[in-house]
Amino acid sequence: MKIMATNKNAYHNYEILETFEAGIALTGSEVKSIREGRVSLKESYADFNGHELFLLNCNISPYNAANIFNHEPLRPRQLLLHKRELKRLAGKVQEKGLTLIPLKVYLNDRGLVKIELALGRGKKIYEKREDIKKRDVEREIQAELKKRRF
Repeated sequence: MKIMATNKNAYHNYEILETFEAGIALTGSEVKSIREGRVSLKESYADFNGHELFLLNCNISPYNAANIFNHEPLRPRQLLLHKRELKRLAGKVQEKGLTLIPLKVYLNDRGLVKIELALGRGKKIYEKREDIKKRDVEREIQAELKKRRF
């Protein structure tokens, strides 16, 4: 598995409840651009349009060698999941405050582009502060333990 892009802000802004692996319907120039690492998940999210799930606001830069056959960078891209997974996610997303956030885009063992989606609930500002404080305290504890060992 080769990770091509990650959404670093997702863990800071959302409480991750569950993760899923989904395929993406892409054109050839999009796949080549992703293989070059020219994809950004900032500000992107997944949403339902009818019974289909789409990835919105994901920026895949145009592929230089594609010339006039290039793709639109911010077009909605269909996510491929089983029907039962789509129905379950549609029910969960309709709950108050839950949303689908892409965590990372990667190439699996067979060379296919996959996306890891997370079902998350937005954090409040005070929850974000508490997480930062916990991280700082844990870092200080680890530093002290390292000092005492040597």
